[in-house]
Amino acid sequence: MADKENATGLVADDGRVPTVIADDLHIVYRVYGGGGRGSATAALRRIVRREPSARVREVHAVRGVSFVAYRGEAIGLIGTNGSGKSTLLRAIAGLLPAERGRVYTDGQPSLLGVNAALMNDLTGERNVILGGLAMGMTREQVRQRYNGIVEFSGINEKDDFISLPMRTYSSGMQARLRFAIAAAKDHDVLMIDEALATGDKKFQRRSEERIREMRAEAGTVFLVSHNNKSIRDTCDRVLWLEKGELVMDGPTDQVLKAYEEETGK
Repeated sequence: MADKENATGLVADDGRVPTVIADDLHIVYRVYGGGGRGSATAALRRIVRREPSARVREVHAVRGVSFVAYRGEAIGLIGTNGSGKSTLLRAIAGLLPAERGRVYTDGQPSLLGVNAALMNDLTGERNVILGGLAMGMTREQVRQRYNGIVEFSGINEKDDFISLPMRTYSSGMQARLRFAIAAAKDHDVLMIDEALATGDKKFQRRSEERIREMRAEAGTVFLVSHNNKSIRDTCDRVLWLEKGELVMDGPTDQVLKAYEEETGK
């Protein structure tokens, strides 16, 4: 079993600096119990008798994926549901161990929605502070960037929602606040899973512009989205995954054209 490792010090022949290297990466989930018709009755019987389940199902979520991401790139991840996109991001973030192969990173990868974990019983204001600290900002940095985070999220445009508990927010408002917190910090590697699918067109434009700024600040951005327009507007490179395998890796327009012809999406 291989863990995430460091890629510091590597430089490509053309001078580009790698930030993420996936080398023949395999990710396998193991699901215990269940399966088959009538399994609910069998499961209930095991619970009542306190019998362990001997059934183990393996899900090979990522299959031999290899690529190199460079500083300054924005990379889109596309594919149908269950293709392994989110699993790949979690592996890059160090949240899932590799069954085989390795992931090397230069710097600390940040997965949006994990580092900035928000708490429903706390106000938006408190969550901005705690989320900023969780992303690695100092208290002074959070204080300096607080107004910008709230303004970027847009959740205060009509009402004073920032002073209300997070449980009163819609899922879209929560996603916008998470993105605003994450976007307030410069990242070595930032991974965003469907954040641009939330909010109105105005927020999407702000988000896309911020991603371009983060690229210019020498970071690397990965974006998972089912919105091909967001990928086109934001990314210069695309990885296409299906059934855990890397189908295509190349310039955005080229890969999206092939994907749309194949899937009709």
